[in-house]
Amino acid sequence: MISMIWAMDENWLIGKDNVLPWHYPKDLAYFKNKTKNESVLMGDMTYQSLKGYYKTKPLPFKKVYVANIMEATYPDAIHVKDIFSFIKETNEDIFVIGGKTIYKLLLPHADRLYITYVLKRHQGNVYFPSFDLSAFYLIDKKMEDGLIFATYERKKI
Repeated sequence: MISMIWAMDENWLIGKDNVLPWHYPKDLAYFKNKTKNESVLMGDMTYQSLKGYYKTKPLPFKKVYVANIMEATYPDAIHVKDIFSFIKETNEDIFVIGGKTIYKLLLPHADRLYITYVLKRHQGNVYFPSFDLSAFYLIDKKMEDGLIFATYERKKI
């Protein structure tokens, strides 16, 4: 199963200069709860951003895959040069955790979406790619402190 998780504001903003443009402890806790001890896939910039937060501490995931078309070595992650071959061949459940390009490429393959809607506008320069949410149905939703935590599953055809 391919799951995606992200938070976005009312304008679909997801980032500012490779960091989150906001700090909502409930959203961070939600992200950690959903992804802890899971296998995650992210792009190189998201990896670098997370390493900036965690510094010398290990990332809290079972396995870390970093998609990068360039040759790269990651001390605590597995380099994925071709994400389409990777998702076709893997038997693992994967959480896609960013960034914009990885989301855009893998949205057509996502089975489940975990979206945190930030009910406020923020300043930034990276936006989630537009897509048709009608391909999914809502399976869970809760609201807390100006945030909506929504889970969607892809409709079976």
